[in-house]
Amino acid sequence: MSGYFIPPHGGYQTLLSYQKALVVYQATVHFCDRFIDKKSRTHDQMVQAARSGKQNILEGSQASGTSKETELKLTNVTRASQEEFLEDYRDFMRARHIEEWTRDHRYARRLRQLNRTPGANYDTFQKGIEHPDPAICANVIVGLIKVTNYLLDRQLRQLEEAFVKEGGLRERMTRARLAERVKQN
Repeated sequence: MSGYFIPPHGGYQTLLSYQKALVVYQATVHFCDRFIDKKSRTHDQMVQAARSGKQNILEGSQASGTSKETELKLTNVTRASQEEFLEDYRDFMRARHIEEWTRDHRYARRLRQLNRTPGANYDTFQKGIEHPDPAICANVIVGLIKVTNYLLDRQLRQLEEAFVKEGGLRERMTRARLAERVKQN
């Protein structure tokens, strides 16, 4: 680190978890506007949960330079919120007797292929998200949330490993100060 103790930080736009959370947010706004009464509390809760998911990733990434603890906490908050949010979609589906796609469902397989597309964004999934059948829309978004959750789980493990290996800000500050003392002597 050549004497500096604040590592590069931010760059959330390159995180796959952020990219998927952004698609989930955009998809949720579209879904809720179409299928959930705008005056209902559920509409607002789902849209805000989706927004918070992407915003917490952004905030955690930006805070990571000076607080790995904040980054970990915000990433974990995102993960927990996404799980709650997933259940909102499942509630919608249960109330309408819509089956959740199994892993081997042909549309679920197609969704996995699309998720592997480099640079996948809303446009990549638009046909499914904006499909007239709410069963297809809900299942596509459920699949996107599951992928986001998987990526967040991986991200949390990586953050944990990095913290154990590199320490936090105080440890980096101490190492930088000690290195400077050695250099001065």
